[in-house]
Amino acid sequence: MSFFMDNILTIVCFFPLLGVALILVWPRGKEHDGSIKWIANGVALAGFFISLPLITEFNDARFIDSESGMRFAFKADWIPAIGAQFSLGIDGISMLLILLTTLLGFISILSSWTAITERVREYYCYFLLLQVGMLGVFMALDFFLFYVFWEVMLVPMYFIIGVWGGPRRLYAAIKFFLYTLAGSVLLLLGILALYFFHHSVTGIWSFDVLAMQQLDIPLNLQIWIFLAMFLGFAIKVPMFPFHTWLPDAHVEAPTAGSVILAAILLKMGTYGFVRFSLPILPEATMHFLYPLLVLTVIGIIYGALVAMMQKDMKKLVAYSSVSHLGFCMMGVFVATPVALEGGILQMINHGISTGALFLIVGVLYERRHTRMIADFGGLSGIMPVYATVFLIMTLSSIGMPTLNGFIGEFMVLQGVFADSTYRLWAVWAAVGIVLGAAYMLWLYQRVMFGELEHEENQNLPDLNWREMATFVPLIILAFWIGLYPKVFLEYLHEPVNQIVERVRPNQFSPLPAQVALRE
Repeated sequence: MSFFMDNILTIVCFFPLLGVALILVWPRGKEHDGSIKWIANGVALAGFFISLPLITEFNDARFIDSESGMRFAFKADWIPAIGAQFSLGIDGISMLLILLTTLLGFISILSSWTAITERVREYYCYFLLLQVGMLGVFMALDFFLFYVFWEVMLVPMYFIIGVWGGPRRLYAAIKFFLYTLAGSVLLLLGILALYFFHHSVTGIWSFDVLAMQQLDIPLNLQIWIFLAMFLGFAIKVPMFPFHTWLPDAHVEAPTAGSVILAAILLKMGTYGFVRFSLPILPEATMHFLYPLLVLTVIGIIYGALVAMMQKDMKKLVAYSSVSHLGFCMMGVFVATPVALEGGILQMINHGISTGALFLIVGVLYERRHTRMIADFGGLSGIMPVYATVFLIMTLSSIGMPTLNGFIGEFMVLQGVFADSTYRLWAVWAAVGIVLGAAYMLWLYQRVMFGELEHEENQNLPDLNWREMATFVPLIILAFWIGLYPKVFLEYLHEPVNQIVERVRPNQFSPLPAQVALRE
């Protein structure tokens, strides 16, 4: 057990490679596709269970680094010639994202059981490789290692969209690749600028993220590095106006690809801002705060309005991501204690609710091979269990009290109001909540209610046990966060306070409302 816990991050990160190895050596032939599916699902489920000790042992003093406060830290020489190390560690923010990744990774793979019938071996190999890249991003404490994981993620997702996607899959895959690669190159330039500045100050060649968070970087250099990193992270989020690759990628990707793209890959951009931009470049973040708030508000309202006009269910959910992630970024950039906690929690909430909505669309697509809203209507009478799940996740997405979306949105708005300078921005963001309720409820009404006009829909089967297994964990989490968020928020207090003190030194003491939420 000691070896396992001492190396738990490395094991969790690379465990999916065991599934890749088993699949690659498994006998070839269509008759073995079923076995490959069982291997991939088994490894993904085991990966989730292996990650659970990150919660149970999180506050064990044996696994807390005395200097940084990071948990389960592991460091080894990797490329000494350039100062790169294999350095892993997590705090409460990355822990929640890792658990979301292992859970949604399993759910996505399980949802692919009947959807993927061609090149099954390759599909599951790429999905498990994607899992490694995503987990590594949330664990890396070395910038060079972080960038390697960041790029590793790009290739499997390109093939998942380009090979198993829809009619315009190659266009969507190439667009996704080029956008992300352009952002990655600029991100690399920002990392190199930090690397050389760190050497000029300390005389040490190092990519250590925690060491760079302690640097006192001149404002003019911070601004240039922030702009380079901003483009890399903003494309990944994606923030307006860098969002145009997202609807194509979502629509053309297979259902599981859309789920993992919305639930996890987009969070790599928001995580980048929280982990790197705010603590390393605090003055530059505040310098650009007003333009950033303008972009977030435009994204919230624009995404909601465009979603309302969509005729394709999947494209509607895709544009809703642009709107919802605007809320996350508003909380992150304002960086008051409650707003930042709310923005981070909303990252988790978005992964739960939007991931579930893509699964919901995928269920109908597998049965009818169409996603057009006009092709449905009156389904609640013949698919009552499906209608119930759809309603719960719709209410989760629009932020209904007792469900997860409400907590995140409430904290962001309250946190923005905590600084009177930004209250008008919260008003504009609230408009997005109203529009979000409008397009989601309208979607539900058109698909679930009315007359059952289309003959093809009259014998559609309700959810089976496998499909229910993909929804039940997400429904439980939606109610858990909505009814008792303390369990999740308590992991965020320490890292959020450290970031806020770095960005807004001595400006905020714990507010009464924040203390109440923590109690």
